Amino acid sequence: MAIPYGRQWLDEDDERAVLDTLRSDYLTQGPKIAEFEQALCDYTGARHCVVVASGTAALHLAVAALALPAGSEGITSANTFTASANSMAYCGIKPVFADIDPISYNIDPASIAARITPATRLLTPVHFAGQPAEMTAIAALAREHGLKVIEDAAHAIGSRYRDGSPVGNCRHSDATIFSFHPVKTLTTGEGGAVMTNDEALYRRMLLLRSHGITKDPALLTQNPGPWYYEMHGLGWHYRMTDMQAALGLSQLKKLDRFAARRRGIVARYNRLLAGLPWLRTPVEADGVTSCFHLYVPCIDFAALGLTRAEAMQRLLAQGIGSQVHYIPVHTQPWYRETYGYGPGDCPVAEAYYAQCLSLPLYPALTDDEVATVAAAVRSLG
Repeated sequence: MAIPYGRQWLDEDDERAVLDTLRSDYLTQGPKIAEFEQALCDYTGARHCVVVASGTAALHLAVAALALPAGSEGITSANTFTASANSMAYCGIKPVFADIDPISYNIDPASIAARITPATRLLTPVHFAGQPAEMTAIAALAREHGLKVIEDAAHAIGSRYRDGSPVGNCRHSDATIFSFHPVKTLTTGEGGAVMTNDEALYRRMLLLRSHGITKDPALLTQNPGPWYYEMHGLGWHYRMTDMQAALGLSQLKKLDRFAARRRGIVARYNRLLAGLPWLRTPVEADGVTSCFHLYVPCIDFAALGLTRAEAMQRLLAQGIGSQVHYIPVHTQPWYRETYGYGPGDCPVAEAYYAQCLSLPLYPALTDDEVATVAAAVRSLG
């Protein structure tokens, strides 16, 4: 495919960083892990960081470490990848889906408020496509009802809230997670991180990241010798490797440049696609700064006289990849069968899904390629 919808940026600095680590004494949990965690704290302003094997692992680890009571409910967006909700189900928490704002496509605080019950314990807003959700309003709801908050910022490392501060500082939440999948703003191959300002939560996540096992002498119930370890919780193997952390450190140095290029591409798309009566370009909310993980115009396929599949096929015939983000989670078979959710539960998210189409967006995309994509989209009509 000539122009895929997403692609990582890797250069000689990244290759050298990984190769240096391959030639070192450490491949798994070595010094690069701590360096990467500290660098993420320095970038976001959060006090603590735990890097892990994936964004999904980050979500699961954060929810598990909260140790919410069985039978609790958690609220997240209907417009997200399944992991946002799955992380609750893994921990015996019932996921409840709030609808989205029709302009930003982020979770709607009013819909959250309407779904809070006495069983609600957790809110997981999703910063869709890189645009921060309305965290001031969401944090106020959490304070009012005594709820925990985990920001799903898998799309949003490099974005900024209305006050100009970086997503991930956890001023509005108990924890914030990032994903470092290859199509995200920076990559470690696979990988993720949890940011937090809560020391106790941080310590629990450190323990659970590695099987719930510790060798810390201060935590051991006995200490017969240097081989000894104890399992203090039912944890998982969610560790990141030193090779991934080395790549992440190198990528993090380029993050602001990556985000600026993404924003420039979005501005160019918006100019080139303006005026089409059957297409609505994405809108950035006043005051926030989005890293734009995705470029998602909404297309009235009925007015266009094409199905979405036909439109995607026509683009593909011109060498242009596209994707759909996301199928509303509450319509997935497992969620319908397990909790009784289904079409009609989140009508705004469902209406958005009927028209959304993600176009190519990544830092290496050239201006000429952006023009090629835009011309192909315009030719659909």
